[in-house]
Amino acid sequence: MTLLSQLLDGKGHAVYAVAPGASVFDAIRSMADNHIGALLVMEGPQLVGIVSERDYARKVILKGRASATTPVREIMSTPVHSISPDQTVDDAMRLMTERRIRHLPVVRAEKVVGVVSIGDLVKCVIDEQQHTIDDLRSYIRG
Repeated sequence: MTLLSQLLDGKGHAVYAVAPGASVFDAIRSMADNHIGALLVMEGPQLVGIVSERDYARKVILKGRASATTPVREIMSTPVHSISPDQTVDDAMRLMTERRIRHLPVVRAEKVVGVVSIGDLVKCVIDEQQHTIDDLRSYIRG
């Protein structure tokens, strides 16, 4: 089974973050510019929350708030669930399913080393299954 450290080595360790005092507008712009669905909310090196497009839709748009004047701290999700890079893709999928979340920070010794999305995990599982299928086909053909 693939470890999250291996998955991050393949996809990259980029971490996109925003400060809690930043405007929601700036956070959404950053998500759009980086083609991502969530940003970590960091105070210096400390992970204090996560803000997603879902948070924006539910806590700004549906409540008639202004994204330019609403700070991220008012809509971020907290506490943040995280996982160790030494855990498996299956562990991450289980946690994300149980907690109904789509983005999961990967943390080692209180330092964020990457983020995985449900899409990253599904792609990894599909790739593993394809590899197994290819191996079985090769074995059957002799």
